[in-house]
Parts: sequence; C-alpha cells; structure tokens
Amino acid sequence: MPHTYEFPRPALTVDCVVFGFDGSGLQVLLVKRGIEPFLGAWALPGGFVRMEENLESAARRELEEETSLREVFLEQLYSFGEPGRDPRGRVVSVAWYALVRPDQHPPKGDTDASDAAWFPIDGLPGLAFDHERILAMALDRLRGKIRYQPVGFELLPKRFTLTQIQALYEAILGRTIDKRNFRKKLLAFDFLIPLEEFTGGAHRPARLHRFDRRKYDALAKRGFLFEL
Repeated sequence: MPHTYEFPRPALTVDCVVFGFDGSGLQVLLVKRGIEPFLGAWALPGGFVRMEENLESAARRELEEETSLREVFLEQLYSFGEPGRDPRGRVVSVAWYALVRPDQHPPKGDTDASDAAWFPIDGLPGLAFDHERILAMALDRLRGKIRYQPVGFELLPKRFTLTQIQALYEAILGRTIDKRNFRKKLLAFDFLIPLEEFTGGAHRPARLHRFDRRKYDALAKRGFLFEL
C-alpha cells in the first residue's frame, strides 16, 4: 500500500558544470533551453531525476541527452535548494562538475536543449535559474582541487609539454605562474615521465611528457599539497 506523506515533496534535479581546456583557455559547456521557463536562454545541462535512478545516473543521462557527452569524469559538487530558485515550484538541485577535452567532445543539443556550445570562462552569457551561482562554486572547487590533486588526466592530451600543463593551471587559476618555480614543484612529485619525443620547430623544441598513473594514484592516496 503506497504511503501518504504529511508534507509536500520538492522536485529533484541535477545540474552539470562541464569544464574544458582548449590549450589556451578554460571553457564551459552550456545548452540553450528549448522549453519554458527561460526559453532560449543559456543554462547548465541538467534536468529532473527519475524515480528509478540514482543521482549520478541522472546526471550522466542528462549530459548525454542534452549534449551527447558520455563516459566523462564526474564529481558531485553541492546541493542547491533555495526557495524560489525555480519558477516551476520547489525544486532542489544536486550539482556535479565534469572535466573533458572539448576537441574530444563536440557538443550537440538534444531533447529539451535546442543547442549546445562551448564558451570561454571569461565570456559567458547570462544564465538561467541560479546557474551563475552554481558555476561560480564549481570554479572555486576546481581552483582548490588543483592545489592538491592535478587534473591533467582529463584536460590534457595523453602527451603534453610542461608549457601546456602550466597554461592549464594558469587558465584555471586566472593568473600567471612563475615558470621556474612551477616546474620545480611539479617535477618533484615524480609522476611525470619525460618522453623521447619533441614538439615545435627546429629551435628549442619542447619535450613531451605523460602521466605515470601508478605513481600518481599512490601519491594521491597518501595525500599531498601542491602549493602555488
């Protein structure tokens, strides 16, 4: 026999902040809403949680349905439940953030999203609902995360230069980093493997590197602090 609740139940949604790095700047994936409310406005990918699915399954389903993204790094961010945040009624949203490479994940709007596109972090349009607040919190989380756990696996190619990983950190932090100090601290952790491969022209070509996943996982398990 179904149970009758004494109190009304709020609706539950998921919203996803998808960060990307194009080699020079940090980007965010947005969708253009194809339905009301906020018809035609840009927003974070997301939607309502179905009765039979858990939160992560809902987030991954909405990402695939609205942007065609699949099998991406995804981590829970925070829950947003301010009354009035959604004009449709009392809606609580559990936010997630993802890290991907834009060149490997070209977006394609679908279901209730009429379009999907990458935007530079410093050139975003106005967002629907309270998505600007969600995005700001996700960016703060990412900036804090890179101080104790490198994120290059998701945002860099498999082979990269030290200049590329420094550009990534500068894009996330929004400021320049001293080159010599950054490389000294990064190489001290011993989870970067120098390769006998180079990129660039004949004058001072840059050596390529890759992550040693085994060493990285062991170090991450013990915990470390990468202060910049």
